[in-house]
Amino acid sequence: MICRLEEISQKLGLPLQGDGNCLISTIAPLATAKPGAISFCDKGKYRNHLKKTQASAVILSAEDAALCPTNALIAEHPYLAFAKALELFSSEKTRPPHIHPTAIIEKNCIIPNTVYIGPHVVIEEGCVLGEHVVLLAHTYLGHHCQIGSHTRLEARVTLYPEVTVGEHCILHSGVVVGSDGFGYTPHKEGWQKIPQIGTVIIGNYVEIGANTTIDRGTLEATVIGNHVKLDNLIQIAHNVRIGDNTAIAACVGISGSTTIGKNCMIAGATGIGGHLEITDNVTITGMTMVTKSITKPGIYSSGTGMFHNKEWKRLVARLRHLGELALKVKILETQAKSEALDE
Repeated sequence: MICRLEEISQKLGLPLQGDGNCLISTIAPLATAKPGAISFCDKGKYRNHLKKTQASAVILSAEDAALCPTNALIAEHPYLAFAKALELFSSEKTRPPHIHPTAIIEKNCIIPNTVYIGPHVVIEEGCVLGEHVVLLAHTYLGHHCQIGSHTRLEARVTLYPEVTVGEHCILHSGVVVGSDGFGYTPHKEGWQKIPQIGTVIIGNYVEIGANTTIDRGTLEATVIGNHVKLDNLIQIAHNVRIGDNTAIAACVGISGSTTIGKNCMIAGATGIGGHLEITDNVTITGMTMVTKSITKPGIYSSGTGMFHNKEWKRLVARLRHLGELALKVKILETQAKSEALDE
């Protein structure tokens, strides 16, 4: 794609400073950009690269515009504007309508003539696809799945039967939606499996990262709200509910029947126990272990930061004696109170 800077300015709705006829052919980081590239500078970050950049144009704030040696697009939120500019140059466009001859489509399916279905895709009976759906190679849809318009399933996505995915969603390779929840009950002969007869409902504008798994509900649905963003390698157990606009980073595990509110941010490797409720507007920092419900918005953390190994060993050794130390302090407090009364 090659276009004039003025065209980009108009599409993004940003004021232009400099030559609108400048030709832009790519996007690149500020430090390594060459002529023909557009880059960005956000909130003073990378400002040391701005004066020396070879980019033909930079998306930046009005504050940084005076320092820019080249053409500029002025944005209140430069990083957001940069993300929208990336969409203009993205190669992931809607594929032309096509059904590959190796695809298997069973009876009673509704398949609009605007969809793309790649090699070795399997679509079982009764599935319904919206307009402009893209299913890439080796994707599998169990019977009676529903997929909304403009949704894209990358290669090797698996939807178990009766899963619903909304409109304008992206599911990356290896995603599995609707597998059985981890439901067992112990008895004298071992473990009795609890059949999982619920489903999964995914809202609109949801993106799910590679190899993330979402289990079906036991009786009702596991629900992912609108505009939810899920990173790679997340495990979402049966009957979990995630509210609109929540973002969850990689390697998070969410146990069964937990509800997470709207507009939450959960950082990587966090573990969340089962049957909990997390209210709206909660931020949980990385590697936190959530063992009880969170009823007030705010930022929550657990665990300790990194120490040098020798220091960490000393701290652990002291930690083992905290109970003994607390008992000694309690005895001393009692003695002090007794002595104060005697006086």
